Amino acid sequence: MPKRRPDRQPQRTCAVCRQVRTKREMQRVVRTADGQAVTDPSGRMPGRGTYVCADPACQASTGRDQAIARALGLSGGAHAAS
Repeated sequence: MPKRRPDRQPQRTCAVCRQVRTKREMQRVVRTADGQAVTDPSGRMPGRGTYVCADPACQASTGRDQAIARALGLSGGAHAAS
């Protein structure tokens, strides 16, 4: 009988603090077809996505909007993610 591999959790990097965490600990933000950034609670929306950790420091960071815009390839820092 073949050995069972240990369960691995997908890892993602936070766009704000750059820390690597498990995918389940992160919140996904997606660039839609019209160029807006929206949160994706299901994690299945089509489009380019990035992740932000649930750490309160990252959620309230002053550079959060710029980090998300840079990761999604948006010009400026305005988006609809909250």
